[in-house]
Amino acid sequence: MVRLLGVGLLAALFFSSTFILNRAMSLEGGHWVWSAALRYVWMSAFLIAGPLVIGRVRLLLDALRLLRSYWRFWLMAGTIGFGVFYAGVTFAASYAPAWVVATTWQITVLASPLVLLAYGRRVPLRGVMFTALIFLGIVLVNVGQVEAADWSIVWRGALPVMIAAFAYPAGLQMVWEARAGGHTWLPHIVAPVLDDSFARVLLLTLGSLPFWLVALIVTQPPPPTAGQWLSTAFVALLSGVIATSLFVYARHQARNAYELAAVDATQAGEVLFALVGDVLLLGGALPDPLAFSGIGLTILGLVLYLLAQGKPRAT
Repeated sequence: MVRLLGVGLLAALFFSSTFILNRAMSLEGGHWVWSAALRYVWMSAFLIAGPLVIGRVRLLLDALRLLRSYWRFWLMAGTIGFGVFYAGVTFAASYAPAWVVATTWQITVLASPLVLLAYGRRVPLRGVMFTALIFLGIVLVNVGQVEAADWSIVWRGALPVMIAAFAYPAGLQMVWEARAGGHTWLPHIVAPVLDDSFARVLLLTLGSLPFWLVALIVTQPPPPTAGQWLSTAFVALLSGVIATSLFVYARHQARNAYELAAVDATQAGEVLFALVGDVLLLGGALPDPLAFSGIGLTILGLVLYLLAQGKPRAT
């Protein structure tokens, strides 16, 4: 499981770029719907062009055939896992600083065991305890900033992210369950192409596009700014393609609910990476002792996941 946690933490490093760039686009006057929709337009372009460039046309064709065969499933999974998730994150960036969004997003660490339970899979109690320890660490890292914030802004920024925090693992787990089979309400998809994390991200991305079209029609935002086109391209590449592919790969390599929860817990690293980036790249202040305690708890939670991996696990 060391390798899975390593891949998950690498994904968290690339994911951490999302929060700063979304906030920057909002402060420049860009509408949140364009910040979200353009990311997935760029992702679609990158994910389709990638196989063509590297000579994996067969992978692309197999993925598109699978999309055609199970279009209802990919529409549902893409809408929940990518659409509702990212709409909440980008909407929140219009009302709250990046740290509020990034911190609140860590609720997904606690949401993951609940999502697994909803799919009929139990996470061992120790896994829930380790996850709670990681989340407590994240709270301590940011508690000083929360105390200084306007709580009305925090709430407007937090609620959409809370919804997003459940939607993201719910959509990804839907794909995991369809691949594993055993659910009457989900198709059992047996296809070699699903072994490729790149293809899974492509299918979820294409499945989310109708959601973004409806969102644009409903909100009717002004045209995107020039900065949004460039910033969303960076978000799409770093977070949408690289980070998501790494994270989906790690989840699909997990053998049981315990390992799934452990991989999901690595997302806590997003706040830590954002903190390091702020200090080293943006000249931010060093964390206070309370924040360092939170960092220690987060690292401890991940270490405990590793130390307990050899014990019997419920699935």
